[in-house]
Amino acid sequence: MKQPEKKRRVMISSGVLGTIHWFSPAGKPSTLTSAAAEEACLKRSRTRPGRFGESDKRCGMRSIALLGVTTLALGLTLAAPSKEEGKKKEEKPRADIATDDNLDLSNYDLSLDSYGEIIDPSLYEELYDYNDLASKIEVGTLAPPTKHLEGVGSTRVMPTEASRRLPPTSPTTKPFGPGLLGSITQQGLPTCLVCVCLGTSVYCDDAELEQIPPLPLETMYLYARFNRISRIRASDFARLKKLKRIDLTSNFISWVDEDSFRLLSTLQELILAENRLTVLPALPSGIVRLNAQLNRIQSSGVRPEAFRELRKLQFLHLSDNKLDYIPVPLPEGLRSLHLQNNNIRTMHRDTFCDSQDHGHIRWALEDIRLDRNPINLSLFPDAYFCLPRLPTGHFY
Repeated sequence: MKQPEKKRRVMISSGVLGTIHWFSPAGKPSTLTSAAAEEACLKRSRTRPGRFGESDKRCGMRSIALLGVTTLALGLTLAAPSKEEGKKKEEKPRADIATDDNLDLSNYDLSLDSYGEIIDPSLYEELYDYNDLASKIEVGTLAPPTKHLEGVGSTRVMPTEASRRLPPTSPTTKPFGPGLLGSITQQGLPTCLVCVCLGTSVYCDDAELEQIPPLPLETMYLYARFNRISRIRASDFARLKKLKRIDLTSNFISWVDEDSFRLLSTLQELILAENRLTVLPALPSGIVRLNAQLNRIQSSGVRPEAFRELRKLQFLHLSDNKLDYIPVPLPEGLRSLHLQNNNIRTMHRDTFCDSQDHGHIRWALEDIRLDRNPINLSLFPDAYFCLPRLPTGHFY
């Protein structure tokens, strides 16, 4: 009969490093530290003479091995979870499984017939009260049906009793007079509601105006471009004593009353470009800039010596018209003269300079444009001796 192998069991104490609890083959426990084991090994080696060196090596290796086993066993002991924690982890999934097993899915087959048996609506009435959210409808708030309907898609507005009692207004009546937002326009609204009023500036651009609207008395700058204005009346600006600039670009202006601009003593800039003028209107004495390009002005429409008394005039732009000659005399302070794209064919010796005074030079007049005119500027060499630079045009 084969005897069972004698096994030696080793346990590690978690408190003291290097202490070994071991069981002998007879099953009796013994305690031996690594130092004691090493001393016992050395005693046995001394009893064997002649082999002392090999014994020392073996004892040292045993000591190192025992110390390594001790360290490894201690690490495993600390890392291993306790039995109580293991039991708790095992109990949790079992509880969840037990909860799912207790579910009876056959009872969750809801229908309109069984809804009242499974769910009691009275439990929710105590928690939520929707009576306050219900809308209250009164019979008096309902509108009566329309009796005179001409069709399903009819949009006809029936007259009310209030509209029948209103007195008829005459279309010719027009309120007049300045108010908080300016005077009343032809549309029946204050000017500053039809236009934009910013301080002393009034912007009426692209407002579909057919005439100049009544302006606030403090207006200094008027911009009424891209409208349908066809006539300038003498009363349009008569009350404005502070007006400095008028810009009426791109309208349909073909007629200007005699004193529409002439009596405006504070006016400095007048822009009438892109209109239908055939006659140049009379200008105030304080004008500095006149722009009437892209019109239909002829030389017969310019008064003789129209610019002689305009001593402050510096910019005179009459390009893209139908002028046959340069309007003279030109004011001494003129700086820019644009006459391109007209029908000018000739000029006089005294057009720009005084032929009797060869020492006079017009330093201010530096910009003269005569290009796109049927005139040969080389034929009039005596007309430029007083100019700081030659005019722009054809020299051939």
